Amino acid sequence: MSDFPRMITLLRKEKGLSQKQAALELGVSQALLSHYEKGIRECGLDFAVKIADYYNVSCDYILGRTANKNGMDFEQPILPSPEGISSKYSAALAANKHLIINSIEVIFGILQQADCKGLNTEISSYLMVSVYKALRILYSANPKNPQAMFSVMPELYKGLSSALQIISETNAECLSHGKTVGNSVGLDTVMSPCLSPDIISKLWSENASALYDLIRKTEDKLKKLS
Repeated sequence: MSDFPRMITLLRKEKGLSQKQAALELGVSQALLSHYEKGIRECGLDFAVKIADYYNVSCDYILGRTANKNGMDFEQPILPSPEGISSKYSAALAANKHLIINSIEVIFGILQQADCKGLNTEISSYLMVSVYKALRILYSANPKNPQAMFSVMPELYKGLSSALQIISETNAECLSHGKTVGNSVGLDTVMSPCLSPDIISKLWSENASALYDLIRKTEDKLKKLS
């Protein structure tokens, strides 16, 4: 239950509860709840069910098995294929498309809230470069495809696009902390987005489940690298 400590701590903080108050209402000592939240001790199945009911989420959610609090996975849309073209991976393509497009909707929703021109520019640049790099990988799979579509040589685009992406990420990080970058004014602390899973689910109800699933899938891959 490696995700359990993190999830129960997050849920408690989302509700604005002190550890002492949560422990009292759950019928355990504060010391024991602290051990659970720090991962020092593992709880039994009965307590896992009890704390899931207490926070009104599914057991799968607190165990990190799903990004949806109710434990239900989102429905995977059917991906329409161009006439005459079919793919045995259509379901997987549709699922990934759903995750990425809906997650980006949330990203731009947050940018709209932040109302920071420089931050919007840098995040947009970062995402655009990701799409550009993906397209060039696919385009170059067939050497017969006309390279005149691109003005940057194949030998240069990888390094240059990766450099641009790192610069955009660095600038966005600085701007998000209120620092001025070049002529771009940093994010006003008053406009700093207040976010949590509950807030995201409320503001972007149609896109939130896809975002949570994208987070889970990405972090599963990250954990394998650590």
